[in-house]
Amino acid sequence: MSEGFAIELYFDPALENQVLKAWNVFARRQISTKLINTESRPHITLFSTPFVDSTKLEPIIKSFASRQEPLSLSFSSIGSFSSDNNVLFLSPTPSLSLLQLQVQLCDAVKKEGVEIGEEYRPDSWVPFCPVALEVPKSRMAEAFSVLRDLKLPVNGYAMDVGLVEFSPVREVFSFALGNNLES
Repeated sequence: MSEGFAIELYFDPALENQVLKAWNVFARRQISTKLINTESRPHITLFSTPFVDSTKLEPIIKSFASRQEPLSLSFSSIGSFSSDNNVLFLSPTPSLSLLQLQVQLCDAVKKEGVEIGEEYRPDSWVPFCPVALEVPKSRMAEAFSVLRDLKLPVNGYAMDVGLVEFSPVREVFSFALGNNLES
């Protein structure tokens, strides 16, 4: 049974590999393997919902992606949410283009009658790239230490947007940003 759906922003191969290195360090140290085990892919979640009709969203996201350009990203800080999930993440330097991309996506989805939850509304959305989930509280300091060893900023581009069902993660579809080719 599906836990939900998410629209995710994916990175160029070099940036994706930088994030995967962090995931692998957490796995080798047996701090967190959840992202690897759920078969996730490095990403920034633009929107998430418990249920959505993916066939209805596919043409909307395809059209949305075709009107966007690859987006420059710079992960310049590390952080954690104060929740029971003990999530550690890389935080992108806020840019108007990233914020506008997310607002435009939510507007397009909202026009199709999909409700936007509080955490994905433009005035409360926090962009982040998860690097460790469900870190034991006793290992949080060690996990932060691992992230502090990363050479920040880590720069690259957002290249694709896709819909996934979780968990485990299963990509439903994805489209390249700026790909104006009709198929």
